Amino acid sequence: MRIIKPYMSLETLKIVYRCTFNSVISYGLLFWGISPHSKKIFRTQKRIVRIMMGCRRLASCSNLFKNLKILPLISQYIFCIAILVIKHKHQFTLNSEIHNINTRQHLNLHQPSPNLTGSMQGIYYSGVRLYNNLPFCIKQLSDDSRTFELKLKNVLCIHSYYSLEEYFQWKVCYGPLQIIANCLLLIYYQLYKLLV
Repeated sequence: MRIIKPYMSLETLKIVYRCTFNSVISYGLLFWGISPHSKKIFRTQKRIVRIMMGCRRLASCSNLFKNLKILPLISQYIFCIAILVIKHKHQFTLNSEIHNINTRQHLNLHQPSPNLTGSMQGIYYSGVRLYNNLPFCIKQLSDDSRTFELKLKNVLCIHSYYSLEEYFQWKVCYGPLQIIANCLLLIYYQLYKLLV
């Protein structure tokens, strides 16, 4: 990337990034996304982003990811798992199917009780956990997979998660007013789509 940077525009560098590096790390990300080796790959991803933006070696990449609209490795993992859950939602059980009480978590997927620690890191268990952590207004879009993908990718680009712990704490830090504002924007967007 460093060799071709002087000869190409930023948009061309983003295309090269997506064709070479991103396509390689996306392959099988569902299975190896939280492995110990992912830290090395994430460091390489940050190095490439710094080179693309012409920053120093120790510069923070959080804003660089946001400016380039590139998902960090963990955010890509969250995105892939959430899309997998949406595509195979019929294989998961909703809380509303287990009991008829209308609670705040009625749209959440039922969290299975794992027998082993290894099963907690599996796709099924972590997919349910990641999906349940999404805000209500994004979960409502799960019937329209394209809108769901766009909104989720937008949220993940804005926040640029570096770890799953950061993602799971996000709902606590996000604040109810921000969630309401985002839900109102989504309703406005859906009404606009209906009218146009």
